[in-house]
Amino acid sequence: MSLADIWSSIFSFENYGEILALVQNSVWAGAVLGLLGGLVGTFVVRRDLAFAVHGISELSFAGAAFALLVGTDVVTGSLVGSIFAALTIGLMGGRARSKNSIIGVLMPFGLGLGILFLSLYQGRSANKFGLLTGQIVAVDTVQLQVLAGAALAVVVMLAAVWRPLSFASVDAEMAQARGVPVRFLGILFMFLLGVSVALSIQVVGALLVLALLITPAAAAQRITASPALAVLLSVVFAVTATVGGILLSLGGRIPISPYVTTLSFMIYAACAGVGALRSRWGSGGRVAAADVARRPSRAQTPAA
Repeated sequence: MSLADIWSSIFSFENYGEILALVQNSVWAGAVLGLLGGLVGTFVVRRDLAFAVHGISELSFAGAAFALLVGTDVVTGSLVGSIFAALTIGLMGGRARSKNSIIGVLMPFGLGLGILFLSLYQGRSANKFGLLTGQIVAVDTVQLQVLAGAALAVVVMLAAVWRPLSFASVDAEMAQARGVPVRFLGILFMFLLGVSVALSIQVVGALLVLALLITPAAAAQRITASPALAVLLSVVFAVTATVGGILLSLGGRIPISPYVTTLSFMIYAACAGVGALRSRWGSGGRVAAADVARRPSRAQTPAA
């Protein structure tokens, strides 16, 4: 295959306007999931749960694969697997070391089950591939309404516990001493995270869900220390990567996930570069100011 063929497989905008008119629901679904991923991802980064997201996604993949095998709703199967994994991690993982051990056990178990169910499935291979890499090109109005309703429920619950959850995420011991129900909030957030993972898998698939739930929030925290601004930027980055990835994928013949993950990585790389430059300039300015402060003035310099 020549470079021209590869390029046309990735970017080909023939009849783009006609295709775009047919997938407006998909674009709206991507925007909804970007909003959800940006909000939830903020707490994922604060609570250092990146590894947990990957573990939950494997069980979500297993649930979706089983639903595909038996002919039931794939989203429901994905939700069941995600919530089971999230609550298992939340209830059994008290300390970071034990939590990581549980996640390490769940990941290969879920991936193995998923591969087993897909091996037994005799239907279209595109359905198998879509669970791993994502597919959101055929969202009808009913599916969009269900997706938006589930995302709205997660956002409302997250907003209801935003302040105590933020406190517990920053300093759990101090929050517990102040009477904040840290354990309950942790389990509740794991439940919300499980739902978010299951919904996000529709866009980027089980293998690449980190790009939607972690990378935008991590990018935002590289360029600002303000909690409010970090949340806003996380949402903007997640929506940009998701919707932009969907729009770009309409002109190619490859799955959506490479576009979404590439955009997400580019945003993170740019933010990391800006953060590094700001740190260098800030430290350089402080060093220069310190040098000036240490230099004696002419009035203080003794005459020769």
